[in-house]
Amino acid sequence: MKPPVIAGPLPGHHHSDVSGGWLRPAVFGAMDGLVSNIGLISGVGGGGAAPNTIIVAGFAGLVAGAISMALGEYTSVRTQTEQVAAEVAKERRELEHNPEVETDELAHMWIARVLPADLAHQVAKVVHTNPEEALRVHAQEELGVNPGVQPSPWAAAISSFCFFAVGALLPVVPYLVGSRDLWVAVAVGGLGLFLAGAVVARFTSRRWWLSGLRQLLLGAAAAGATYVIGSLIGNAASLS
Repeated sequence: MKPPVIAGPLPGHHHSDVSGGWLRPAVFGAMDGLVSNIGLISGVGGGGAAPNTIIVAGFAGLVAGAISMALGEYTSVRTQTEQVAAEVAKERRELEHNPEVETDELAHMWIARVLPADLAHQVAKVVHTNPEEALRVHAQEELGVNPGVQPSPWAAAISSFCFFAVGALLPVVPYLVGSRDLWVAVAVGGLGLFLAGAVVARFTSRRWWLSGLRQLLLGAAAAGATYVIGSLIGNAASLS
């Protein structure tokens, strides 16, 4: 007698968590922290500022940027979740007051996906025997969201704050340990960008070196632009 087959996930078949609300703001925060402070330090350094002034500017950019990122992420994700909650509540009312119409609507959405009409109506009726499951399925089909799996505004804000701060700190570190050369700070920041891009590739299945190089080039463009602008402003100020 053969043993019963137990359903379960296939070996090695695993998906990353894409709905927790922390990965996107963490990646965006780290990249933004690096690019922002590399650009800030390059601009201030290009203008001829002393190392101590660059350190102050770097930390000011770190604190202001981290707070701004955290507040922005919290507000953005909170607004998104509130909008989803409002739409789900509307869908719940429609299911309570017009169950037949909603059942037919769900069936026709599946028919549009080439499911046989009889089967589509049969499955829709079965789904509607469970109100919570019907709500979940309608939200998924009509809104493209799962009401029970929404990102956390606090997770987004905290991860954004922390990772922005870490990214923004890297180009300041050389000055903190005694370096007085701008190129060293930019090089350390560039290394951070390359490593951050390589780490991101782990979640996206991209080639690590290509992802790292892309981030490095973006940071180099920002540093170059702000250095030129800082130099022009510094020269103009010295002549006035």
